[in-house]
Amino acid sequence: LPRCVLLYGDTNSTRAGSAVAPKMQIPVIQNEAGLRSFNRAMPEEINRIVTDHLSDLLFCSSQQGAAHLISEGISKGVYISGDVMYDAILRFAKIAELKYSIREILPFEPGTYGLLTLHRPSNTDNIDNLKNILDALASFSYPIVWPVHPRMNGKFNGIDLPANVHTVPPYSYLEMLTVLKAASKVFTDSGGLQKEAYWLKKPCITLREETEWVETLHHKWNIICGANSTAIKSAFNTSPDLETWIPLYGDGNASGKIASIIKSIYYN
Repeated sequence: LPRCVLLYGDTNSTRAGSAVAPKMQIPVIQNEAGLRSFNRAMPEEINRIVTDHLSDLLFCSSQQGAAHLISEGISKGVYISGDVMYDAILRFAKIAELKYSIREILPFEPGTYGLLTLHRPSNTDNIDNLKNILDALASFSYPIVWPVHPRMNGKFNGIDLPANVHTVPPYSYLEMLTVLKAASKVFTDSGGLQKEAYWLKKPCITLREETEWVETLHHKWNIICGANSTAIKSAFNTSPDLETWIPLYGDGNASGKIASIIKSIYYN
């Protein structure tokens, strides 16, 4: 048997791992603990809560995550490690820059387009929300690049895409970093992309009613709009002051810190 089970995030497989490992007397380690949207209609929120309460070691991206755990009675085995996604973007953004130029991927110049992603059921499965988002995007005078998530397959019936919205197949991770780095703004319902946009200093418009990554909201680097067309248009015309950008979610060495703690506890 393994000495421990390392889980990540809020997927169904993460929740499954947190349920099976304790029954086999295997310690559970959660890497991205303490995130809360406080919206239990999100499947991810249930997965987070269950996994956190069944974990032995809990690594948090920020102090806010640790505070959420403490408020739920979890204080033992909690560490503020930073975010391994920040480690990844620091390393792979450089690799992506060597591998691709934006002109190999898109016919647009850097800074002349926005990047859209949608994958949450609240948007992909709600025709009114989807239309509201697209109506807002149609009012902008520049291109919107939309790598279409598989969840959208077969759901474009009855929807007229605005002329400035360009759908493309899903990108690889390195391609996505290239497109993100050259975008001027980001429109998304993804938690991970909210962070990546912030790290690459791209203003983000979040197409949800809440965010787990509340730190990114400072100085309007990230603006929560839901599927409200008026709010999206207003956020589009708002830009943060670059001088207000501060490091969030660690120093780029979260993976090293996490590995060191795991080694000291389970591999001595």
